[in-house]
Amino acid sequence: MEEKPRQISKVLREPSYLVRAVRAPIQTFTHTEEMGAIVLLAAAAVALGWANSPWSDSYFNFWRIDISFDIHIFAISEDLEHLVNEGLMAVFFFVVGLEIKRELLHGELSSFRKAALPVVAAAGGMAIPALIYLLFNPSGDGAAGWGVPVATDIAFALGVLALLGRRIPSELRVFLLGLAVVGDLGAIAIIATFYAETINWANLGLGLTTFVAIVACMRMGVSSLGFYLILCIVMWQFFLESGIHATLAGVLVAAVIPSEPYLRRRDYAVAVDDLLHDFRLAMANDDEEKAQTIVQQIEMLSRGTEGPMERLESVVHPWVSFVVLPVFALANAGIVFTSEMLSEAGGSPVTLGVAVALLVGNPLGTLGTTWLAVRLGIGQLPSTVTWKHVLGTGFLAGIGFTVSIFVAGIAFDDPALADQAKIGIFGASLTAGVVGYLFLRLVGARGS
Repeated sequence: MEEKPRQISKVLREPSYLVRAVRAPIQTFTHTEEMGAIVLLAAAAVALGWANSPWSDSYFNFWRIDISFDIHIFAISEDLEHLVNEGLMAVFFFVVGLEIKRELLHGELSSFRKAALPVVAAAGGMAIPALIYLLFNPSGDGAAGWGVPVATDIAFALGVLALLGRRIPSELRVFLLGLAVVGDLGAIAIIATFYAETINWANLGLGLTTFVAIVACMRMGVSSLGFYLILCIVMWQFFLESGIHATLAGVLVAAVIPSEPYLRRRDYAVAVDDLLHDFRLAMANDDEEKAQTIVQQIEMLSRGTEGPMERLESVVHPWVSFVVLPVFALANAGIVFTSEMLSEAGGSPVTLGVAVALLVGNPLGTLGTTWLAVRLGIGQLPSTVTWKHVLGTGFLAGIGFTVSIFVAGIAFDDPALADQAKIGIFGASLTAGVVGYLFLRLVGARGS
């Protein structure tokens, strides 16, 4: 009777167990939306502080460092800022593509009834802001920025909802996630359709050929991650040289990642039962080496029950939240605020158009089209969600930040216009987040 407690005590004293016991809650916390949003906000604050400090020149000189290398078919020569915007953001859009595919297969977009409200709300949340922006910028160079206010920053919006905790119904988070995912899908379509440069058809053909090779290898069951990584980098480079925005390579690859696991769970159960039987025999015979081998086999089988899409999303998503997006913010949020610039931005139709489109257009578009969808019987609000909740969600949808800054960078050739758009994005996103949080906090879980 004393042997089992002694064994348990020994396990508890093992460093690996203690490390896991302490690390688990920390890992759980750091993977929440609040932490991702906080890190992103901190990176933006560092960029602004650095750009407006006595060391301002070092900020801009750093991101203008040229990176060049040539390895046979793969050659690139870009400054650091462009590599971040074209390269790291391809990883971001890869994760966005995985999220969209997951929602289409298993989530809030997997059926017409589930998808109706988020799709309609997102359509309103894109169309109305774009129209409002064009009212301020009907022509000229500023008109190209109509795509800036059409997408929602998922990290910030869900981070604000997470701060509200149980004060809001859980269904509201699902609604916002579906709305934001559809908005990102719309932003991807806009980038591909309206913001592509002159197309180099030869490089585009090589990029698509590489993509076909990736799909063919997946169909043949090739499972080497390193092999696919090389092909994806080559495909990205061809897209970069083609004039089609290179980040779209990430979306295409995400669309063809298999979602089905390699091993059915029924077969897994049978295999694990046999291995557990062998494991017990090995332990009874004090054969530690064989027991360890069996444990490794069980681990491999367990990974086989998880679909590649789900596994990749769980592995890559933290890197996007805590590395890719903060680095992007660090590279793009550095605007030098001078009295002259602020004066120009205050009267700039670009700044005003972006700010009003995000702060007013998103709540109006989200609430109006959702109400119309329910009125026409296309969808139905969850029983715990009220129209006040929908309005509050519309404010949070006005947090554009990451994708809006990204679109501003490719929409305007004039850096001054891009900076004016970013000022509108900063002001409107901050205001939308605060207003949305306070409004939903006052509404409460019952929508009173």
